[in-house]
Amino acid sequence: MTPQEYVVDGAGTALVLLHGGLSNRDDFDPQLAALTTRYRVWRPDRRGHGATPDVAGPITYDNMADDTIEFLEAVVGEPAHLVGYSDGAMVGLLVALRRPELVRKLVLMGLYVNGDGEAEWFGRYARAATAATVSTSVRRAYEERSPDGPAHFDVVAEKILHLWRTEPTLRLDALTGLDVPTLLVQGDDDIVTLEHGVAMARAIPDAQLAVVPGASHFLPYEKPAVVAQLFVDFLADAQPTKQFTAEALGV
Repeated sequence: MTPQEYVVDGAGTALVLLHGGLSNRDDFDPQLAALTTRYRVWRPDRRGHGATPDVAGPITYDNMADDTIEFLEAVVGEPAHLVGYSDGAMVGLLVALRRPELVRKLVLMGLYVNGDGEAEWFGRYARAATAATVSTSVRRAYEERSPDGPAHFDVVAEKILHLWRTEPTLRLDALTGLDVPTLLVQGDDDIVTLEHGVAMARAIPDAQLAVVPGASHFLPYEKPAVVAQLFVDFLADAQPTKQFTAEALGV
């Protein structure tokens, strides 16, 4: 296991927030107040991110999912809601596919499961980017918190850029085995295509899809209140009954 540094706030049912790539647990700051009033919120930093040290070898979705499973078992100690953003969404999805008994509900924000769903422009960016071209704000956030020291940023950045160039590679039909209520959230100008979002929602047996208008991949920051409300509504125990459906109309 890779021990992960984390913070925990609030009280109630466990909720674990899984941040994006080349980021840290602060990704969910705009939604934190709405969540900690209702849940016990765990925010771990994954390997090589935030305050958690890097580990020798590549960073993959598989090994980050394994780390998260062990975090749920050893630290959280009970089934939890998982909310994943970007890379964290892919990690959360793999956890739910492998260990559904550990997951109550699943929120996947800014997710595509294979290259067919990746916006063409983001693929071009990932192929051309280097550690030197990653934004200074991302580098600064790493340097302020990483126990590995500022010079290690280039190592982690190249690992994540390699991850984005080569993964994820999950087939859409793998989602038919997802046995967890799931909310898919994306901006209408995200790094995941709208068509792929619809295809994922159709493949998952118990899925809801929210496309946030006027938002990019940074939708948690661009539309913080909208995203917080989507989380709160979906994670609530009671869901509204759908009134106007084929089943309700008997057709």
